Amino acid sequence: MSFERKNIQAMAGYVSGEQPETADVIKLNTNENPYPPGPAVAKALASMHVDNIRRYPPPTAMALRQSLARLHSVQTDNIIITNGGDELLRLLLATFLDTDECVGVAAPSYSLYDVLVAAHGCSMQNFALMPDWSLPTDLAAQLNAAGIKLCFVVNPHAPSGKLTAAAELKKLALEFNGLLVIDEAYVDFVDPPLKHNCVPFVLELENVIILRSFSKGYSLAGLRMAYGLGAKSLIDPMQYKTKDSYNTDLIAQTLARAAIEDQAYASDTWKKVREQREWLRGELSHLRLHTPESQSNFLLAEVPPEFSAVKIYEALKTRGILIRYFNLPRLDNRLRITVGTPEENQKLLTALTAIMAAGGK
Repeated sequence: MSFERKNIQAMAGYVSGEQPETADVIKLNTNENPYPPGPAVAKALASMHVDNIRRYPPPTAMALRQSLARLHSVQTDNIIITNGGDELLRLLLATFLDTDECVGVAAPSYSLYDVLVAAHGCSMQNFALMPDWSLPTDLAAQLNAAGIKLCFVVNPHAPSGKLTAAAELKKLALEFNGLLVIDEAYVDFVDPPLKHNCVPFVLELENVIILRSFSKGYSLAGLRMAYGLGAKSLIDPMQYKTKDSYNTDLIAQTLARAAIEDQAYASDTWKKVREQREWLRGELSHLRLHTPESQSNFLLAEVPPEFSAVKIYEALKTRGILIRYFNLPRLDNRLRITVGTPEENQKLLTALTAIMAAGGK
């Protein structure tokens, strides 16, 4: 006997990247920042008094929202703080979608979208990306014709790292009849000369929500902190109706604020990751593991036809190096590799060189 709802029984759960319990593993599989949080975060943690945690935290994380509002030149009413990006995605579905409505998602993309849509009980329609991982030029027309109420676009795209220009996303939002969710979990790693910025959309358009994460750019994946940016008309119903009363804890709010206030340190880690990303991309190409240009903190490497991607993944794992393999269309001959420290990246290349020389074993 099962008490599960029928849609829960029928769905598959999310499969997260492996989380090893030992410290001797090189972990390049879950797109974490390879550098620790900055000294401001360490100072804030050391300064916390244990007596403070006997009380409930600020329910809307106002102090953190004020710091973010200054950073992005928006109002606090344009910001909601959530327990990781996953909570914001759940809130969007719970707040804005009935179960008879449909969600649009690129294929392939972040696989949690599929899981959350199935759990909510609404339907999903995939749209195909172009061969270079870009969005189709007629995407708005496709979404409108299918009656899509909400569309998730992760940008830079996961798992390719492809960046869609802000102007293109604004055009999509203007032409789309539904709610456009721009998932910018990796946006901190975009090259500065591109001057990529979608945040002004939230002051101009009432159908755009932007997701930002502390996990990648600010090295706080263990805290589960994220935030959404949007028009007040979109933020308010989530903030005051569907969000849990105290959805983020005091420690997480305090450390996230310290990280935000220390932009110099965070920016330096982003620069290091970008430099290593380009170096690693060049080195992988020497092994005939070709990758598209990435604006994220990972690379998607295509394996030569005479090799097996899954076997290379397994061979690396036996050597204590974790990367990500997806047994999915367009991805089953590719490997996603998080950019690590210079030392980690060199060890990866050494292992890959030996594996390729041994025929991929």
